[in-house]
Parts: sequence; C-alpha cells; structure tokens
Amino acid sequence: MPFAIRIHQPGGPEVMRWEEVAVGDPAPGEARIRHQAVGLNYIDTYHRSGLYPLPLPAGLGMEGAGIVESVGAGVTDLVPGDRVAYAGGPIGAYCQVRCLPADRLLKMPDAVDFRTGAAMMLQGLTSAYLLRRTYRVQSGDAVLIHAAAGGVGLIVSQWAKALGATVIGTVSNETKAALARAHGCDHIIYYSREDVAQRAREITGGEGVAVVYDGVGKDTFMGSLDSLRVRGMMVSFGNASGPVAPFDPLLLMQKGSLFVTRPNLAHYTAKRDELLALGAELFDVVGSGQVRIEVNQTYPLADAANAHRDLEARKTTGSTILLP
Repeated sequence: MPFAIRIHQPGGPEVMRWEEVAVGDPAPGEARIRHQAVGLNYIDTYHRSGLYPLPLPAGLGMEGAGIVESVGAGVTDLVPGDRVAYAGGPIGAYCQVRCLPADRLLKMPDAVDFRTGAAMMLQGLTSAYLLRRTYRVQSGDAVLIHAAAGGVGLIVSQWAKALGATVIGTVSNETKAALARAHGCDHIIYYSREDVAQRAREITGGEGVAVVYDGVGKDTFMGSLDSLRVRGMMVSFGNASGPVAPFDPLLLMQKGSLFVTRPNLAHYTAKRDELLALGAELFDVVGSGQVRIEVNQTYPLADAANAHRDLEARKTTGSTILLP
C-alpha cells in the first residue's frame, strides 16, 4: 500500500506520522494520481498545530504534481498518463497516491516539470488572480507589493514587471532587497526604517500607486491606503501581522475615493473555467521564463517533520518541495 503523512492530534512536527494508507479506485468525477512532488506551504504548519483545526485523523498539504493513474466514471478531459498539478483543497497532499476531484486538476505543459509544478501552484495561482483579476495590471502602472522577497512577492514582482509595471517592493533588510531586485523590483522600500507611503509617493512623483498588494495586514494597512493614487485599489490578501482593525468607510473617500477588497483564491477558482483560465496564464509566464520558480530545498516526503522545523525556523528560502 502507498504511504502518507498523517496526524492524529495537533502539535509540533513530531505529531506527523508516516503511515500506510488504503487508496481505492477513483469515484465518479475523480482521478487517482501518483505524486512526483508535493509543495510545502506555511499554512501546512497551521493545520498541523491546530491553529486551523482539521477533523482528525487527517492528512496535510495543499498542492502537488503527479501522473494520473486512473479516472472515475464521467471524467472525460483526463486520461491515465496525464501530467497534472493542483492547489487548494481537499487537504492531504502529503502522500504518494491519492484520489482527487478531477475538476480541480490542471494539465501541465511539457515546459513545466513536476518539481516546479508542485512548488508554484498555490502561490502562483494566488499571484495570477491578484494581477489578472482582482486588479488587472497594465503597462505603465505603478504597483506596490509588501513582503516582496516572500513566495508570493517574488512571483508577483516578476509577473508585474513582465506586464510593464513599475514595481515597488517592501522588504526588511539588504539581503531580501537584493533578492527582490533580482526578481523584478524597480524600487525598494525598507519598511522598518522608511515611511512606506512617503517613499511610494516620492517614487511616483507624488501621484501614488495604482494598486497595493498587501499580505501583511494590520501593520501595513493604513500605510498602504496612503500609498494609493486617487481611485487606487487596496488588495488585502493576507494577515501575517494580524487582522486589519475595523475602519470607517468614509476614510476611503477622504483618501481619494479608494477601492478596498479582501479576496480569496477559492472564490476566483470556484468554477472550472475560471481555474483553467488562471492556470493557463500561470503556466504561460512560467513556461516562457518570464517568471522563475526557484526550488531551493527538497526533502523526502517521509521527512516532512524536518521540513516543517526548518520552515518554522526561517531556514528556508524560495520554494520547498517534498519528494514521495
């Protein structure tokens, strides 16, 4: 039987177990895939620790890439041997073999290998909806991306640059600044020692940016609003520093008739055609080399506990994958 990482109680990395699991034939509408690589994301540690509770016992992991072994009744757009990747639910990617709803799987082009596919789906699809749906970046736009050296930040910066935008990224130190510059940032703001809004306006000749992509949340929200041009778009897509405090909508009028949205990947990929369209755009920019996905760490899937330890200790950079 194949193996999978399972947890029977929440806790530290030590609660993860490498166990044999039974994987049957795919049900109607499903496909059974054999993973070639599995992605590691910080949200996996939230599921493991119980911060985001799961019904137990449970698997972990939200993205992977592999080969279709068989398909269930009613599945017409996949056949055994297809190379596929996915991101999002159902949780349980830390495994060798699994069955998944076929309409959540994307066929990978030959230009994208399994390791890249497993490493990029969650962050890449997030970047795709941010740049091409929530606010459709145009050539000549000035954009501000917080945490530009983070996983999403590196993809958004490269992609926005390829679209012809002026890319402004916030980082905490010189090492991350160099990384952000190497991935498309035209201008760097050190948020720990500079006024982000003031610098953003200086860079844009006083106008402000067209859009802010803010995954930080509480600590950066007001500075993000103050960085925007008249009728600019504030995209708050994460809350790494905590949730944004309630505010009076009148503030948006006072600061320039601003727009604010709090999007979620699931709402932009809920329909099959939406997922296919976003996936095609992502595969295109990665396959063409406009966006580089850098896999800097690999671990055996059975050693996922050490991968979690290193991730939580900030010892990893770029993307990390687990190999079944």
